[in-house]
Amino acid sequence: MVVAAAASFQFNVGGRERGWIKPTGNESETYNEWAARNRFHVGDSLYFKYENDSVLVVNKTSYSKCSVSNPIFKFEDGETVFQFDRYGFFYFISGERGHCKAGQRLIVRVMVHPATTSPEPAPAPSPQGDGSGNEGGGWDSFWGPPPPNSTIKLTVASYFMTALGGMLVIMYLLM
Repeated sequence: MVVAAAASFQFNVGGRERGWIKPTGNESETYNEWAARNRFHVGDSLYFKYENDSVLVVNKTSYSKCSVSNPIFKFEDGETVFQFDRYGFFYFISGERGHCKAGQRLIVRVMVHPATTSPEPAPAPSPQGDGSGNEGGGWDSFWGPPPPNSTIKLTVASYFMTALGGMLVIMYLLM
């Protein structure tokens, strides 16, 4: 079994000086431009520092409409650390009136972290089926439920590369 260290990182939203504030229009970049420059992985976290404000984690629709009515999470402590527990998109907005529409909002795309261990070999398929035509193969039986269509190719490629790397290491050790 091959083990690789997977380090997580904490990102300061808005930088150490600026923090999570309503944009004035004089900023060198928006929150989303900042997010596009960075690569976020499962296990990483965002650090929000703010005064007289809040951080709301919302769905895509609420993000688009700047709706504060049904947040998934609401933070008002002035110093919030939000850790990514899955890959995909996360949507953040300010809970203060007018701040989101002024640009105090953020979309973060969290990527699949490279596997920390080499995968175990898949069990051999059963020589006999149950006659249903579904012989236990397919995406769900090995990889679990499929991710959204936009990330299937990336996910399959990362599993393939991880498996290939593990096989190469095993072959090297056996020689």
